[in-house]
Amino acid sequence: QRYAEALPVLEATLALRQRFFDEEQILVAQTNLANCLDDFCIARHDEALVLERKIYAKCVAIHGASHKHAILTGGNLAMSMGKLGLLNECQSFLRDQLLPVAQKSLGADHDITLDLWQNLAAALANDPEHTCGDMLEAETIMQDVVQ
Repeated sequence: QRYAEALPVLEATLALRQRFFDEEQILVAQTNLANCLDDFCIARHDEALVLERKIYAKCVAIHGASHKHAILTGGNLAMSMGKLGLLNECQSFLRDQLLPVAQKSLGADHDITLDLWQNLAAALANDPEHTCGDMLEAETIMQDVVQ
């Protein structure tokens, strides 16, 4: 219920920031709006995904792919992909782009890196076309994350 009440406020905040604030403040407002849209109570996942793609691209353009904020927004994008069942795209994005950068810039044991690994494991396990190998990989990833 709170998300439904927050949505018009977040939309107004974004409109205001787009008129008067810098790119960083706009990104914050966009992220807040995308998170609200992506909530299961609102369930406007398609809109959230479009916004998450824009946010990630802008963060990478401003800060570079290895910046913590870009990695975080990439993680949000991967989660949105997963919610919409875009599991192959989610897996590729995590494997090929986010995880290598996160491990190099944040470290293998950083909370964000571990969250990305957990997202990959979920994408593998939730894929309706998963193989035994996918399930074993997901299990191995989760064992590594909890250690």
